[in-house]
Amino acid sequence: MSSLHNLTPAEGSVKKGKRIARGEGSGHGGTSTRGHKGAKSRSGYSRKIGFEGGQMPLQRRVPKFGFTNINRKEYQGINLDKLQSLVDSGKITDTVNLDILVANRLAGKNDLVKILGNGELKAKLNITVHKFTATAKAAIEAAGGEAIIAK
Repeated sequence: MSSLHNLTPAEGSVKKGKRIARGEGSGHGGTSTRGHKGAKSRSGYSRKIGFEGGQMPLQRRVPKFGFTNINRKEYQGINLDKLQSLVDSGKITDTVNLDILVANRLAGKNDLVKILGNGELKAKLNITVHKFTATAKAAIEAAGGEAIIAK
C-alpha cells in the first residue's frame, strides 16, 4: 500500500544532476566545468546582445544613412473602393466617421485616417476623417457626398 511517506518517482524518470564545485573527487571540482580563464569563466558574466567575440559587430559594420523625422505623422490609408464595398454590403449607409471605420476594423481608435483615391465611389457619403487626397475629395464630391476634415 502506498502513502505519502513511501512515494518515489518511476525508475529512470529522474536524472542525477551534475554536482559542480564540490571538490576534486566529484570530477567537477577545480574550474567547475568552466574551463580556464576568459570572460565565461568569471562570475557575473553575461554576453552583450550582438557581441561577436571581439569582432566588429554587424550593427557597427553596416553603414548608416538616411534620416528619420521624429515628428512624422503616420496615416492609415483607406481607398474609395473599400468604402464602396462596405456600402454594397450594407455596413455603412450615408455617413462615415472614425467610429464607423473602427467598428469595421479599417482603422484603430488612435489612428489618423486618410482617404485615398483608388477605385470608384458611386454612393453619396458624408465622410469625416483627418485627411483626403485631391483625387479622393474630387470623387466624393462628384458622387454628391461631402469630404469633411476632422479636428
